[in-house]
Amino acid sequence: MLRYFTAGESHGETLVAFLSGLPAGLSIDQSFLDRELWRRQQGFGRGGRMKIEKDTAHIVSGVRQGQTIGSPIAVLLENKDWKNWQESLPVEQGDPAKHKKVASPRPGHADLAGALKYNFPEARYVLERASARESAARVAAGAIAKLFLRELGMEVLSHVIAVGKTTLSNAEIAWEKIKALHGKDDVLLNCADAEAE
Repeated sequence: MLRYFTAGESHGETLVAFLSGLPAGLSIDQSFLDRELWRRQQGFGRGGRMKIEKDTAHIVSGVRQGQTIGSPIAVLLENKDWKNWQESLPVEQGDPAKHKKVASPRPGHADLAGALKYNFPEARYVLERASARESAARVAAGAIAKLFLRELGMEVLSHVIAVGKTTLSNAEIAWEKIKALHGKDDVLLNCADAEAE
């Protein structure tokens, strides 16, 4: 059974994805992993953080000579913005005056619930974990899972079918058209219908 979990915070030194349960001998295509991470960073409405981070999957265990060895895989994703947060969010005991508190939880996020659950006086640590940045680790694990599925003759692709009241006029989109989206070098909304996009 495939299992994964992630570690790391939005402004921490690194994000980590752990994936176990893959058989030995699966070829790992580094360019595919990095392309999936690149696709995550594209599209409409991306924030300034996406301009700072240029993700690449740094595999530190479970893969040798380009193939899985049957042991758990660990992938590191460096947070380049860490240099700006070392003093305010250090691992070791730091200067409390430099801590960047989050006194107002973000509506619709895990901030308030997490602060209450862990008895934090504010939401900074919850915000760090429950962030869009953390999804990069999930994409890395998912990309490796996609390579495994590819070996079994399966391919996973997606595209946007609706945003608000705007929807595709044609619900039936050919697989080849969706597949072509994955190869594009410009991703706005990843919609197979250019007019709807």
